[in-house]
Amino acid sequence: MSKTPDNSKATTDGHKKKAHSSTAPTGGSGGGPATAAPAPASDPLDRQLTPEELEIYPERRGGRIHKNWVERMVDREDYNKIICEKRVNDVIESSPLVKLMMSAMKSHGCEVNIRRHISCECCSDAVTGGYDPQLNQVVVCQNRIWNKGIIRGILAHEFLHMFDYCRTKFDFNNLEHIACSEIRAANLFHCSMISSMLLGTTRPWNVAKTHANCVKSKAVGSIMAARKDLSPDEAWSIVDKVFDKCYNDLEPLGRRLRANSKDMEWVYRDRFHYNYDSI
Repeated sequence: MSKTPDNSKATTDGHKKKAHSSTAPTGGSGGGPATAAPAPASDPLDRQLTPEELEIYPERRGGRIHKNWVERMVDREDYNKIICEKRVNDVIESSPLVKLMMSAMKSHGCEVNIRRHISCECCSDAVTGGYDPQLNQVVVCQNRIWNKGIIRGILAHEFLHMFDYCRTKFDFNNLEHIACSEIRAANLFHCSMISSMLLGTTRPWNVAKTHANCVKSKAVGSIMAARKDLSPDEAWSIVDKVFDKCYNDLEPLGRRLRANSKDMEWVYRDRFHYNYDSI
């Protein structure tokens, strides 16, 4: 399952949020999976959540977070869920970037039903959100969000994974597919000069490669969060193998967003050039 680890970094929305190293889905290049000779895709429903994933998302399969009697007395879970759902609604109504992602999926035959495809739930402290390909749902962690900027980043990132799944029907058990979607998400939504400096991927002698290095670093972190048995060398090898093709796949935005710019408004305005429907 794609995760959104808890690393507060600068984002294209101009807010601080958990750098969405969503760790499961993956994307493609120009309409097809951006991978080298992909194996036949397996049904994602065949893959059950691991114990680690169930620990991070305890409510994904009808479970609950275990609380002691003090926590139960001061519990605001129902209230937090209502607030989360309201904020999600507000972001969908107001964010050009989120609306663009939804219109792109609608145009590919995967229209988003807010009540069906977005779920506010309690999660562990390790994540702020994720994408569950088994249920085709975006999880927004109601106990880990503080403002609409965080929700905006979660929805944009996880909708990209949902878009990749809709567009290419890729295999969530294929690490190259996972790496590709993580590369695309970091490329389109997260990596800027500021965030790469915070990540330590920018040096005076490699400014020209700053963005690519940031994208690679985030993708590697996401893959390792999803697959605990992978070594750093193995994760880097997978990312390097698919990087060029996936890095140059800018669908559905058509451009890399610049921080503190009007790019988000412009990509939504330009959606008709890609035959995307209005939302």
